[in-house]
Amino acid sequence: MPDAQPLPLPQDLSQIKRVGLIAGWGRYPVVLAKAIKATGREIVCLAALDHADPELEDICDVYRWSAIGKFGWATRFFNRHNVSYATMAGKIHKVRLYDPGFLWRQAPDWYTIRCFAKHFLFRKADCKDDTLLLTAIRAFEARGVTLLPGTVFAPELLMRRQLLTKRVPSAAQWQDIFFGWKLAREMGRLDVGQSVDVKNQAVLAVEAIEGTDAAIRRAGTLCKSGNFVVVKVAKPGQDMRFDVPTIGLGTVQTMAEAGASVLAVEAKKTLFIDPEETIRFADKHKISIVALLEEDVDDPSPEKLFATSLLERAPIPAAVLTDAAEARS
Repeated sequence: MPDAQPLPLPQDLSQIKRVGLIAGWGRYPVVLAKAIKATGREIVCLAALDHADPELEDICDVYRWSAIGKFGWATRFFNRHNVSYATMAGKIHKVRLYDPGFLWRQAPDWYTIRCFAKHFLFRKADCKDDTLLLTAIRAFEARGVTLLPGTVFAPELLMRRQLLTKRVPSAAQWQDIFFGWKLAREMGRLDVGQSVDVKNQAVLAVEAIEGTDAAIRRAGTLCKSGNFVVVKVAKPGQDMRFDVPTIGLGTVQTMAEAGASVLAVEAKKTLFIDPEETIRFADKHKISIVALLEEDVDDPSPEKLFATSLLERAPIPAAVLTDAAEARS
């Protein structure tokens, strides 16, 4: 495969009049498509077979389904529709790679085989998420389609540093947040997964190929008493073009079913889908959602956790400060 030659990002983004959308599973592609259309741009959508939401057909100007294995066809499709810049949104269920005959059912074309042979045929490269997605990006860029982060077109989807719900984590749960954060960061560095589930500074579940929701459910089966903490963070050096941490209503619904009570995520690097509906559900089920920065977890002492306010929406209750002092003593 020739070396990728990505186009430079225009200084004036208004020059991009038509955007390619490679859509996977979940609400994010729909939300992003609506945000892009609101800017007055046209959308040429390539919808992943068995993954993308059919609602996208009513939003996008051009819409085609495609098997995951047709990178040659996909690049020609974008070229025919004069798409120079595109973005990826939504999840591709990697676990399906291990279904019998999956790759051949996806009908890989010759260009796809050439691009991914080192991963699946010759075993000279690994199949970690970042490795495969970077190969996919290079496949598009080698044929004149530059992949951009979705947040270039919809920066408002990124969470800011704040407490988003009425409920504030307890002192013990703050300790679990900071404990879990460092573990989740390390799992991200290894490209294993984005989230961990913890209680009393013990690990209940670590996300891998199954995804965040399945890991939360597994933690719920192992922790019958519930009330555990979910921590989801970006990878160190996160490439914002793909696999960006995302939360939404489905995440907190799964937490409610499993018995989790706190969700901590990384501000400025996590996408928040359908925030108003998600926050209402979380408040109804007494789930706390907090978005933090990496600098907030450098020192996990109670003095830092509670004496300096991490919250933009609500003050820290005096009872929590008292619990923090007792936890320290």
